[in-house]
Amino acid sequence: MPGPVSHGRFVWYDLVTSDPDAAAEFYSQVAGWESMPWEGEQGGDHDDPYMMWMAGEKAVGGRARLPEEAKAKGAATHWLAYVTVPDAEAVVGRTEEAGGAVLMPPTTMEGVGTFAVLQDPQGAAFCAFTPAAGPGGDVETPSEGQFSWHELYTTDHEAAFAFYSEVFGWEKTSSMDMGEMGVYQMFGPEAGDDFSYGGMMNKPAQMPGPPHWLYYIMVSEIDAAAEKVKELGGQVFNGPMEVPGGDMIAMCIDPQGGVFALHAKTGG
Repeated sequence: MPGPVSHGRFVWYDLVTSDPDAAAEFYSQVAGWESMPWEGEQGGDHDDPYMMWMAGEKAVGGRARLPEEAKAKGAATHWLAYVTVPDAEAVVGRTEEAGGAVLMPPTTMEGVGTFAVLQDPQGAAFCAFTPAAGPGGDVETPSEGQFSWHELYTTDHEAAFAFYSEVFGWEKTSSMDMGEMGVYQMFGPEAGDDFSYGGMMNKPAQMPGPPHWLYYIMVSEIDAAAEKVKELGGQVFNGPMEVPGGDMIAMCIDPQGGVFALHAKTGG
């Protein structure tokens, strides 16, 4: 029998985009991803199939077309991450009790698991996911093409942390005083642990869009990747720049408007 499902770990990343084919070409050159059709319920026979992002042999996420009805309601191209929980339906209840909203009720896919699309009280969207196969999201050092950091830009980072702590059990790890930009609060599975999933802070004025999560993709060389973003019609709106610890990052927008970030370890 499968063991207990891990709680609060990021395990999957979906790009919901207005042009899946163009996105495939863009991210293949920027992140080095290849594509593979999903053969599950949404199968390869569909006119517009769900495709998985492959970083070498590892599937890291997928892409799907932004539905016309969603666009009509104002939705735009966006990234959406799945966070593991033992019981997605229970998390829906906790989300509502803590002031969040349910964008899509719990949905079960045979052999995959149950997920729900939720929104925190400040407006950022995320997915709670209970995998069918048991444990998920093992902590590991990310390699090229994998996601390495998870950053929340919000209107009230203290209130946001209290919400996610209630929903996912995250704890504060370390923090940095960013001066006029406020406090950057890192979070992880356990207070005092050296491992952090990411950070959260109040959204600066120059950051595009409403409150949202920003996901970092590991690349080997930050300058080359950032130049490739611009060459292919995307934008780099912050960086490349060095961050505490010496790593390099760049914050970007893909040609369809999806916001993402690049991350390179010092020395490649």
